[in-house]
Amino acid sequence: MQLFNTLTRRRESLRTEQPDRVTLYVCGPTVYNYAHIGNARPAVVFDLLSRILRHDYERVIYARNFTDVDDKINAAAQAAGVPIGTVTERYIAAYHEDMQALGVLSPDLEPRVTEHIADIVSLIKTLIERGHAYEAQGHVLFHVCSYPEYGELSRRQPDDMLAGARVEVAPYKRDPMDFVLWKPSSSEQPGWESPWGRGRPGWHVECTAMIGKHLGHTIDIHGGGQDLIFPHHENEIAQGTCAHGARYCHTWVHNSFVTVDGQKMSKSLGNVLLVRDLLAEAPGEAIRLALLSTHYRRPLDWNAERLTRARRTLTHHYQALAEVETLDVGSNIQPDNALLDALRRDLNVAEALARLQQLVEALKNAENDTQRADAKGRVLASAKLLGLLQQLPSKALKALSPERSGLSVARIDALIAEREDARQQRDFNRADSLRDELLELGIEIRDTPNGAHWQPREDIADKH
Repeated sequence: MQLFNTLTRRRESLRTEQPDRVTLYVCGPTVYNYAHIGNARPAVVFDLLSRILRHDYERVIYARNFTDVDDKINAAAQAAGVPIGTVTERYIAAYHEDMQALGVLSPDLEPRVTEHIADIVSLIKTLIERGHAYEAQGHVLFHVCSYPEYGELSRRQPDDMLAGARVEVAPYKRDPMDFVLWKPSSSEQPGWESPWGRGRPGWHVECTAMIGKHLGHTIDIHGGGQDLIFPHHENEIAQGTCAHGARYCHTWVHNSFVTVDGQKMSKSLGNVLLVRDLLAEAPGEAIRLALLSTHYRRPLDWNAERLTRARRTLTHHYQALAEVETLDVGSNIQPDNALLDALRRDLNVAEALARLQQLVEALKNAENDTQRADAKGRVLASAKLLGLLQQLPSKALKALSPERSGLSVARIDALIAEREDARQQRDFNRADSLRDELLELGIEIRDTPNGAHWQPREDIADKH
């Protein structure tokens, strides 16, 4: 297995602390809203990586965290008048639903920050004892100057760091680059008792503490979005290295950004695409393939054509599988070596998908049942590494049909807009009637602080 290591800026053979065991940690979502397509990309990319690792290694420990205490979560909870746990549980459940729809397997561990406060406090104590952190006005801060290698991951100079980072200017800091490990909480904010008073952890220290608790002081692979390189991952390295005196992580893997029709996603542009909204337009497998169709280190531009191509490709492959749907295959057929080797080369999905196309063509051209059974098994075993083609062909082809619900997206949007107008006019009977009409058509409405979102009700939609 070879991966591009952000730390060294080159592709390297995977190095593990223990033979036949790989530890992988990926920064997961901050759960105060539904997952958008940018959140989905790392989930899909590192799901793919974990599948390959599990094929090659005897033991893989994959952890992906939930940040379930954060200022944005606090604000959402305060606005709704509920505890932060009410907000986070809702969006954790939604995240699980959305990722499952994209074929993302559950990690081995899903640590939550609120369940690791004691570990965070212990880590901060160690950093203070070793002279790398200090207390000031109810805060505890990491002293960046105490770690000379700071900046090695991002390769930024101090002036660039100050200019490009969200650096809080505060009089109690010894240096402007020092970052918060612990901060005080007001009576209205969530908080925990600590040696420095009631408060809550800073963002960066959370992942370091959870990694130390579950995976050890040196991990094999740390993943996340490119936007996390600085300051989050830079700060993680400083904390973990200074606390334990060991290399924090061997290989850093980062996926690039997602744009929408050539523009950065933003609320102001109104182009933030939620996964569950996309799932109402296309099956999760098509969204997954669309996310994989650009190499993970390159920016991915999301557009309608990308999704159309993914649907077309899957339809072609499932049609070939439908011809042999009742044909049994052996249980020991292995993935194609060429496809597997492509994925081992820094997740070269383009080459792997091209090889999968060849395997499907070989299935279509097979001359007898023996050849067809072997070819079918090879297609299924190979596609499984990509998280594709694992459904019954007949069911998959029905889902891939654009007319699967008999209702256009434009018509759904029009009914939702009409319902919203009725609610604004306080005509709640009309609004309820429109909700019921959509339910009868197989569309479920979820009202959120960011507006109404919809998704297909498969138990109803299958009737249409």
